[in-house]
Amino acid sequence: MNIVMRGELRCKLRRSFIGISGLVVLLFFASPVYGFDFSISHKEAGIELMPEYNRSYSSCLTLSASGSLEFNELYTVQGGLSLWTASAAYELDASAGLEARLIRRVPLYMYLSYMFNTLPEYEANSHTVLPLIGFKGKYAGFTLGPNLRFSSFFDDPVIFESILAFEGYVNFYNSEKFRIGLRCANFNDYAAGNFGVYYLSLNSRVGITKSLSLTNALELHQTGSAGLSSRFYGIAYKAGLVFTW
Repeated sequence: MNIVMRGELRCKLRRSFIGISGLVVLLFFASPVYGFDFSISHKEAGIELMPEYNRSYSSCLTLSASGSLEFNELYTVQGGLSLWTASAAYELDASAGLEARLIRRVPLYMYLSYMFNTLPEYEANSHTVLPLIGFKGKYAGFTLGPNLRFSSFFDDPVIFESILAFEGYVNFYNSEKFRIGLRCANFNDYAAGNFGVYYLSLNSRVGITKSLSLTNALELHQTGSAGLSSRFYGIAYKAGLVFTW
């Protein structure tokens, strides 16, 4: 990557950071009802293990850990780290985000997420910003917004892409102790792909104790850029533990 392209990337990332910082300040302090009185209403930490069979890499494994803090039952700050490994390569992913409930009695949310993905062996890196808006109901919901991504590969010029990010889910049953549902999206907690990349997930969450829950998901991953015709699919089982207090 030449010096000019690096400078352009730094400028774009600096502008993105300034815009994100301004939005964070607006979301946290624009509400005259709650003012500056913030208290932690919910804390959560979890770890997940996901073995996968992928047509491109055969077997691979993902280990991730995440945490979140909820303030005043309105704002949530979250982040996590993930390691994906296969026989041919490994990938390191990191994410951080902010979720804000716009109206207390209506499950309408604004999301702002940042993701960093790198394949060190291939000198491939990407920076992704997701400003999203969504409706998160008890039994169904959706999320839409742009996927703003800067990516580079070896010494090639930095590429900027703006892609539609989408998510939809349906919960067949949802209570405090048990939830089972179906999710379809072209992004997850650590990666956001092109329009032809999507994740179909049958997932559940089971409360073991008041503070400890077990999560399960059977997922079909489509990782090609032209839908199922590219055949870069994978099937995975995800299991995790979530601790809340």
